[in-house]
Amino acid sequence: MVDTLSLTPAGAAVVENGPASGASAIKAGFAAVASGLHDVVLVTGAERMREVNNLEATDFVATLTHPLAEYIYGVTLPAHAAMFTRLYMERYGVTERHLAMVAVKNQNAAMRNEFAHLHQPITIEGILDSPEAATNNPYVAEPLRFFDACPVSDGGAALLLVSADVAKGIDRPPVRIAGVGQATDTHAVHERTEPTDLLAVRAAAAKSFAMAGLGPDDVDVAELHDAFTILEIVESEEVGFFAKGEGHLALEKGETALGGRIPINVGGGLKGRGHPVGATGVAQAHEIVTQLRGEAGERQVDGAKVGFTCNFGGFGNNVVCLTFVKEA
Repeated sequence: MVDTLSLTPAGAAVVENGPASGASAIKAGFAAVASGLHDVVLVTGAERMREVNNLEATDFVATLTHPLAEYIYGVTLPAHAAMFTRLYMERYGVTERHLAMVAVKNQNAAMRNEFAHLHQPITIEGILDSPEAATNNPYVAEPLRFFDACPVSDGGAALLLVSADVAKGIDRPPVRIAGVGQATDTHAVHERTEPTDLLAVRAAAAKSFAMAGLGPDDVDVAELHDAFTILEIVESEEVGFFAKGEGHLALEKGETALGGRIPINVGGGLKGRGHPVGATGVAQAHEIVTQLRGEAGERQVDGAKVGFTCNFGGFGNNVVCLTFVKEA
């Protein structure tokens, strides 16, 4: 890429960290600027997922699972998500209707995002209640249906990270990365003490907020990693927006929709914008910067000053959370 953009002899590095690659690259760029090593860093993320068919893409992503305890037994990310969802339903009262509400909210939000993969409106009736729902929205991994999963997407995103001195010469509203947090959890999901807890999300968010000197109540707009609809609900609890087991209740009240108390994935999220794996974390940050600059058009969150992203690797094995602040 350096050669293509005629940037030689600038330094370059590839950052690979599964679905959390994008935010991991931002973290690396942030560290380079904050340390004084560089004053300008271009962070890009890109993926061409549709070079193969959906089954091959699913198998490739499944190699992120534990090679000896999970992958060799046929575990896939949809399978992990389905088992997690079923357990969450039993413990906290989440239903298929709640999952469909996330799908409808986010895919319809993507209609307001020119960069989104999916520009197809959907309704609860069409994907859940109508006689045609079983055909329109079949089970992929019960209880998850077709519209509970993100699409297989191609795409890319980029950010420029600059020092405070360089930022003074840029005629754009400045947005500061105020907090960076990263955490891991056991590779094999069955080794977790409580399988419905996403401890890496919880820890990464807490680190990001602590570094920023802020808390979840300060966030005006968030991008959460909704590769499956259940993840938006659970991540909204783990990062501290809602109490454990109450994310679906907030969803019912419209608190996570555009105009709600804490709008989540107003650009479509992974569900509607798409999930080109290496690009997703960067695309999340791009959406937050667009929001904080007041440049989001029809999907603009009024008065947004603090934004947050959660980039979720594996099945919660490696998570990076970022907190962004609009500078005065």
